[in-house]
Amino acid sequence: MQRRKKEMPLLDHFKELRKVLLISAYAIAFGTVIGWTFSDIVYRFLAQPMVGIKEVSFITTTPMEPILVKLKISIVAGIIVALPVIFWQIWAFVLPALQKNERKYLYFIVPSSIILFLGGAAFSFYVVLPMALKFLMFVGGGAVESTPFVTKASYLGFILTFILSFGIVFQMPVVLLLLIKIGILDPRTLAKYRKYAFFIIVVLAVIISPTPDIMTQALMIGPMYMLYELSIWIGLLLVRKKKIKDEVKGGG
Repeated sequence: MQRRKKEMPLLDHFKELRKVLLISAYAIAFGTVIGWTFSDIVYRFLAQPMVGIKEVSFITTTPMEPILVKLKISIVAGIIVALPVIFWQIWAFVLPALQKNERKYLYFIVPSSIILFLGGAAFSFYVVLPMALKFLMFVGGGAVESTPFVTKASYLGFILTFILSFGIVFQMPVVLLLLIKIGILDPRTLAKYRKYAFFIIVVLAVIISPTPDIMTQALMIGPMYMLYELSIWIGLLLVRKKKIKDEVKGGG
């Protein structure tokens, strides 16, 4: 692999980071303005898993809660709208050492990151969350009779943590495939240490799982390990393709 360019001075790194943060902030601010218009629709959509549980009712406990929830929803919607800009800025900052011809990877990384993040969010929302809510809300219901009430603010915080956790976890193939592509990782090494990887995945799931129940952790471990295996197989194809390409060049 070719030698990387000289490392940027620390001051230049701070300047680049400032640029990343500013551009991302502008994109989020623009998206937040749009999000404010649709915030009520967005909250009704996010509330569907809880509304589906008939025994549960939403309440507000302070005069400021409704407007704060609306503002948080607007910011979240703004972040979703700004995702392409945010991911582009993050990856462009994280990968300054790439050679000029390797910058083309950004055109693969950014769309893949967005798709995987949204895929993780959808998996958590449609598959994991409904089961987790029913389990968590009524696991102790037989011991003490009670009427479950949930504040709009606490539910929003819970569901955002849930979705964000799965969205981040689903970024694993992008990171692994990038490290394979630039020669830092070998897919055969990843395959060799599968059992250790599975143990690390279990530990990570326990740490970052939004809820402490085993069911949610198991539903996080399964996709994480499947994505790990998928990364290995795609990585092997990339390595084989590169080897064939090098042989053709060498033969020519």
